[in-house]
Formats: sequence, structure tokens, C-alpha cells
Amino acid sequence: MSDDQLSQLFEQVRQGALSVEQAVSHFTNQQHHKSAMLHSANIDLDRRSRCGYPEVIYCEGKTAASLVEIFTLLLDSGERCLGTRISEDQAETVLKQFPQAIYNQSARTVRIPEKDAAIDEELIAGEIAVLTAGTSDRPVAEEAIETLIWMGYQPDFIIDVGVAGPHRLQEQLPRIQNVSAIVVAAGMEGALPSVVGGWVSCPVIAVPTSVGYGASLGGMAALLGMLNSCAANVTVVNINAGFKAGFVAGLIADQKRSTS
Repeated sequence: MSDDQLSQLFEQVRQGALSVEQAVSHFTNQQHHKSAMLHSANIDLDRRSRCGYPEVIYCEGKTAASLVEIFTLLLDSGERCLGTRISEDQAETVLKQFPQAIYNQSARTVRIPEKDAAIDEELIAGEIAVLTAGTSDRPVAEEAIETLIWMGYQPDFIIDVGVAGPHRLQEQLPRIQNVSAIVVAAGMEGALPSVVGGWVSCPVIAVPTSVGYGASLGGMAALLGMLNSCAANVTVVNINAGFKAGFVAGLIADQKRSTS
């Protein structure tokens, strides 16, 4: 049970809507039901209390009906939803069922706010930057951005600052030198994260993208280049893993905020 849910339970007892015995029973039931078996999935309802955020749904390979069932359960459990790698057909069904959902076609994500939550809730700005080497890297970067918005952050999005035009990054340095974490999406040879790492004091999360000609090997060249970065503050996630990069950046910002 999350802190918010526990507070609501206490408030119901204070107002007389629940007896102490009923509250204890409800709390006990919640503690013993940390997952829910649906027709198509076994959903982890304890993820937020353990890991800070609810379970994220990987949509690829699931039916649209299954996604509706999963999102309904999460919303009924007081969670906000994020689905990644969602297809246009899946999204069409989800949007019909949840009109408040936000679908990003480029990122292939869908976000659904908690029930009764304002869609335009205030987001934390100025903590995280997301950069792309080129415009072709944008879909992966947008997956990271949608993940960060779901986590409560509004990242600064800077596109097309790859190493082929080095002056373009220098022009943007004031925007990235005081953030908690930076996500850099780059294909081809994957050089941009190393350059960024040499200009900042925060962690740089490099995302190799499958952008490039034949010798890029579907992102393997960028992945290996990033893994061999000489910038000590650069770490690397999997090819096209915008969600993972965004999530890690959000956790870094969370930790910094909790200790400041």
C-alpha cells in the first residue's frame, strides 16, 4: 500500500467513514494481495512501494483487449499507467476506452493519468535534459521523454546537436550544465555522449539507436562506441531503449532531490 493510499485510509477513519477494525482489515487485505492474476497477465501491484513507481506495461505482443484489462486494473488500484511499444491499432482501442489517455505515436507510448487526476498536473522542470544527435534519433528520445513525464518530470528537449556540427552543442551548453542527469540518443558511430560527458558534471545516459548505414549493424556500432567511451560519467543502456534511459534519469533526479 502506497503512502497516499495509507493517508486516505487514515483520513477515512478520522472522518468516521471507516471503523478501526475495517481499516485494519483493508490494510491487511492490501498487504496480502500484492499481485493480481488477470486472464492474460499477472500484474505486480506492489511495484511502487518496492521500486518507487508502478509497473510499466510493455505492449508489444499483447492484444488490445489485454491492455484495456491491465490498464483498468492499474487505474482501479490508484496507479498512473505507462505503456511502451504500443502499436497504432492497440492505441486506437485504448484511447476509445480511456479518453484521457495521451498517445505519442512517434514514441509508441501511451500514458493514462490516475483516476480523477488533472492531465496538466505540474511537472518538475530543470532537472533533466534529453538530447539527440540527429532528428532520426527523435522517436527513441521521445520514449525517454514520455517516461520522464510519467515520472513527474518535464525534461528539456534538445534535438539535432550531433558531432558533425560541433558548434550546435556548444550553443546549448547553458541548458545542460546544471541538470541532474542527461539522456543522449545517438546512432551512426554514437559519439555524442562522450562529447557531452566532457562538458558536464552529472551522469550521462547514452542510448544507442539503430540509425545508420550498413556498417552501423542496427545500432551495434553505436552501442560498442558508447561502451568504450573515455568520458567517465557516461553509462549505456540497450539499443533503442529510450524507456530504460528515461527511467534511470528520473531515478537519479529523485535521489538528488531527496538529498538536497
